[in-house]
Amino acid sequence: MSPTVTHLVVNLIQVAFLLVFAPLLKGVLERLEEIIQGKRGPSVFQPYRDIYKLFGKDEIVSQDSTWVFRFAPIIHFVMPIFVVLLIPALTTMPLFFAFMGDMLSVGFYLSLGGFFIALAALDTGNVYGPVGASRSRMVGFLSEPAAILVYFTLSYVANSTIPYVVTASWAQSWASMLEPAHLLVVIAFFLLILADEGRIPVDSPSGKVEIAMIGHSNYLEYSGTSAALIKWGGALKLMVLMIIFLNVLVTPWGLASTLHWADVLWAIPKVLAKMFIFLVALAVIESSLAKLRLFRIGEYLAAAFVICLFAMGVRLVGIA
Repeated sequence: MSPTVTHLVVNLIQVAFLLVFAPLLKGVLERLEEIIQGKRGPSVFQPYRDIYKLFGKDEIVSQDSTWVFRFAPIIHFVMPIFVVLLIPALTTMPLFFAFMGDMLSVGFYLSLGGFFIALAALDTGNVYGPVGASRSRMVGFLSEPAAILVYFTLSYVANSTIPYVVTASWAQSWASMLEPAHLLVVIAFFLLILADEGRIPVDSPSGKVEIAMIGHSNYLEYSGTSAALIKWGGALKLMVLMIIFLNVLVTPWGLASTLHWADVLWAIPKVLAKMFIFLVALAVIESSLAKLRLFRIGEYLAAAFVICLFAMGVRLVGIA
C-alpha cells in the first residue's frame, strides 16, 4: 500500500472514530453530571437513541425561511469532520491533510458552523431565536480575541501553528510541557472550551427556559433530520475540542507513532481513556460552579485573555 493511500485510510479511521464515539462521550458527560448531583441520569447511549429518533421524524421548515436555514445544520455537522482531518486524533504522524490548515484555520472552521446557526436563528423570525443568536454572537465576539491570542501564544511556545508539529514538539521534551507558559495556555484554552460549548459557568446545557438560553435557543425551530444533524454536530465539535486540548496542548500520550493499522486501532482506547479523565474533571468543575449572569461573561473571558497575555510575558522573559 502506497504512503498516500495509507494516509487516506488513517484519515478515514479518524473520521470514523469521531463519528462513532462523539455521541457516547456526550452521554458519558451527561451521566457523570447527574451522578455527581445525586441523580441516576440517562443512559450513556441516550444520545444515540435521540439522534436515531430524530432521523426518523418528519422535518418541518417554515415557508418564510431561506437556504440559510436549510444548509446551516449541514455546515454545523461537516465542519468538525473537516477539522479532524487536520489535527492529530489518533497518530502523531502527519497525514494527508496535515499541512492544509494551522491552528487559526481550525478555529475558523469550528466557528463557521456556529455563525451559520446564528444566521439560521434569525432567518425564521422566531421570538427567541434572535435573542439566542445575539447572545451567542456576543460570547463569540468576546472569546475570539482570547482564542486568537491562545493560538499565537501556543505557536510562540511551540514554535509552530501546525497541530502535528506542536504535538511533536511536546513529544521531544516532556519537560517543556511543564513550563509556566505552556500551563497557562492550557488553562486559558480550557476556559474557552467552557465558553464555546455553552457549559457552566457561561451557559447551562440542560436549561429549558427559552428567555435564559444562549446557544440552545438557536436550535428551537429545527426538527427531524436537521435537528439530528445539529445534535450530532454539537457532540462532534465537543469531541474535536477535546482532541485539540488533550492531544495538541496537554500531552501526545496514547497516539500512534506509526501508521500501521494495529498501532492506530490500539490508540483508540488510549485516547478514549484520556477523554474520560477529562470528562470527569469537566463534570466536577461544572457541578461546582454556578451560571454567571449575562454581563459577567465578559469578565470571565477577559480572564482567559489576561492569562494568555501573562503566558506570553512569561515566555518572553524566559521563566522556565
